[in-house]
Amino acid sequence: MERKPIYFNYVFKFSDGAEKRFDVQLESETLNLIRRPKDSYPEWADLNFFKCPNCTIDEEKYKNCPIVESIVDVIDFFRNSASYEEVDVSIETEARTYFKHTTLQKSVSPLIGIYMVTSGCPVMDKLKPMVRYHLPFATEDETRYRVISMYLIAQYFIHRHGGEPDWDLKDLVKIYDEVRIVNKSFSKRLSNLKIEDASINALIILDCFADFVKFSISKDMLNDMETLFKAYLIR
Repeated sequence: MERKPIYFNYVFKFSDGAEKRFDVQLESETLNLIRRPKDSYPEWADLNFFKCPNCTIDEEKYKNCPIVESIVDVIDFFRNSASYEEVDVSIETEARTYFKHTTLQKSVSPLIGIYMVTSGCPVMDKLKPMVRYHLPFATEDETRYRVISMYLIAQYFIHRHGGEPDWDLKDLVKIYDEVRIVNKSFSKRLSNLKIEDASINALIILDCFADFVKFSISKDMLNDMETLFKAYLIR
């Protein structure tokens, strides 16, 4: 039996009474974004428009950046919106609904994050397990816990399939190095559009989280997390 798509419905309610809804649907097995086809895309969607230096997409097969194809509607809608504008946002999922009164930059950021990771970008693919258990408005500590948990589960499956697991988290830093290259390149892409800063700052917030995760690992800041697992360390 075919499994139902996974969905995250973002609803923005503005102070003037206006409302905007973004219904995100993902294929349940691949976690790929289910896109609504468009007749055409803007010039800035071209793969070579501030192309990420670590991009591995074949230019002969794909004309556009998959991230742009995924988030073009978000960028277009918020192109005249300032990052500090306050908004009520609710995120509907199958299990629960999240709600927060916050600024646009902080509420658009997790939405852009979903689109980037599920777009088909090869660099962002490894973060897909995070999207499956999406946590809007996560704190830095929550994000660090989720990232490290995701990565260690991945190492278990690598081990189970006969591979060499990375229990020291060395390659996790490399993953986030690559993610930050994409974030910075995409910021340049957006900065060359005539838009307000809501979407740009939303992307900067994502990059700050990526930088924090990398810093947490490379600086061996996991000692405080270790205290949570004392019950497992008693012999």
